[in-house]
Amino acid sequence: MGRVAILDRDTCKPKDCGYVCVKFCPKVRTRVETIKVLEPEKTPIITEALCTGCGICVKKCPFGAITIVNLPEELEGECSHRFGQNLFKLYRLPVPQSGLVTGLLGRNGTGKTTALQILSGELKPNLGTPDCPPDWPEIIQSFRGSPLQNYFEKLSKGKLNVVHKPQYVDKIPKVVEGRVSKLLASADEKSELQRLTEDLQLQEIMDRQINVLSGGELQRVAIAAVASRRADVYIFDEPSSHLDVGQRISASRTIRGLVGEDKIVIVAEHDLAMLDYLSDQVCLIYGEPGAYGIVSHPHGLGSGINIYLSGFMPDENMRFRSEPIKFHFRPARETCFEGGMKISWKRMSEIRGDFKLDVEAGEIGQGEVLGILGPNGIGKTIFIKVLAGLGNSSSHSSPLAGSTVSYKPQYISTEYSGEVRSLLSSLLTESFETDQFESEFLRPLGLSKLLDRNLKELSGGELQRVAITACLSRKAQVYLLDEPSAYLDVEERLIVAKLIRRVAEERGAFIFVVEHDIVAQDFFSDRLMIFDGASGVHGRGNKPMPLREGMNTFLSMMGMTFRRDPDSGRPRINKFESRLDRMQKEMDEYYYVPATSQD
Repeated sequence: MGRVAILDRDTCKPKDCGYVCVKFCPKVRTRVETIKVLEPEKTPIITEALCTGCGICVKKCPFGAITIVNLPEELEGECSHRFGQNLFKLYRLPVPQSGLVTGLLGRNGTGKTTALQILSGELKPNLGTPDCPPDWPEIIQSFRGSPLQNYFEKLSKGKLNVVHKPQYVDKIPKVVEGRVSKLLASADEKSELQRLTEDLQLQEIMDRQINVLSGGELQRVAIAAVASRRADVYIFDEPSSHLDVGQRISASRTIRGLVGEDKIVIVAEHDLAMLDYLSDQVCLIYGEPGAYGIVSHPHGLGSGINIYLSGFMPDENMRFRSEPIKFHFRPARETCFEGGMKISWKRMSEIRGDFKLDVEAGEIGQGEVLGILGPNGIGKTIFIKVLAGLGNSSSHSSPLAGSTVSYKPQYISTEYSGEVRSLLSSLLTESFETDQFESEFLRPLGLSKLLDRNLKELSGGELQRVAITACLSRKAQVYLLDEPSAYLDVEERLIVAKLIRRVAEERGAFIFVVEHDIVAQDFFSDRLMIFDGASGVHGRGNKPMPLREGMNTFLSMMGMTFRRDPDSGRPRINKFESRLDRMQKEMDEYYYVPATSQD
């Protein structure tokens, strides 16, 4: 049995605890330095070869900074990369194939971005020996008999042209400046700029400066820049971030258009519907976030995603999740919520600069989750802000006046400079220290290790989980959440969806959720409110409608159809112009065709 010891340097505070892990390690009594203090950093270091895995240091550490994981001995020979002693370890690598789109699916912190950096040549694999990294001949030899042997041979000799769209597009303005048109013209090696501009809806921003673009605009520019290049390998890390549903489909078609007999396309993505639409095969990455990650062998698309949702990998006899993730074949509830309280709003208008939003009258029932769908720049966030009492029009007041409201904004501010613990305790004075809060929020969302971290040090996903916790754990009658799945992985999105449903049902709350992830909307929404119009000019919020009717309305606007997977029940996008796509459009059933056998 192999052993991996991980020390979280961000949460470890050895001086504050007085090196508790060293004092309580049983090996110290026998003068064997299983845990020793590293000079001059004064950081504890665990010697994995001597560690027995007793777990005493894990239990005694007051900051939860130590993780010790037992792994099968045979995996030790398959380590691809390690960042240092007691730091993250990645086993195996994805095996891409020419002529196919290879999708990567896994939790945040399990090594997807690391694997992509290795395949792009930005990071040289050290085969688990960071203190004595191997040369290319040794690396190539370690992958003998695998398609990666030929891949790394070409990469090491500079015979493989790789272009890579990074995960965090908001960092692009820090390294690139000038107009969008200039950037894309310099990247246009295939003379396809005009087509890409139209497909990705970039016409209106071509004359803008890079540093004034929104996240969604930067994402589309980055995808266009990569797709314009002549390359052997195209790598996209989370291309759906910041994009609305229509833009995700356009980006997916652009990426699939890069596939050729001698081209390799690799995509890491958390949106299940988009990954399903994009990919031909999928490699699953599982493990302990921040500790280790294991890359599976390639699987067929449908079966691979279903294996991930089930949490059990038959070909490796490995269970990596205790319970499977299942979807309902029929919408959760499509009742009128009669008998309970209701909140209604009259027809309203809101003007922000040159943009005008008109919203039809509607109502929401107690215990109901109202999903809000529509393109970017159409007024969804403005509507949520009006409900929260943040509208700038004096012609009307918030329909929620008199109700206690908890609001999670789209963009989370990090002006607060304290620790996560102090923030949550100040917001949740009564419930923060309770077992219920720990079981409902801290454990499911993995926040225990973040409590002693400064808010400004958190990543986008960590900050999102803290903001969702702060919103949903407060006692309120109405909850407003704007894009809660941004930066979250598949499991985190579904955990949040379950939390939203639980809060609605157990507290009898009124919940409004703006969300672009169709799978998440399908999971938690009772009814939908569809926004349409002209982005940046005029938006219209239609009255709430049943989930099935709302999905049909929205998907018909997008020109795409969904079906239900017979095993997991998850929504799947039909390939454009496929037999099912054409059949459902003729039947005017864009959401999915109901079947008695499924229901």
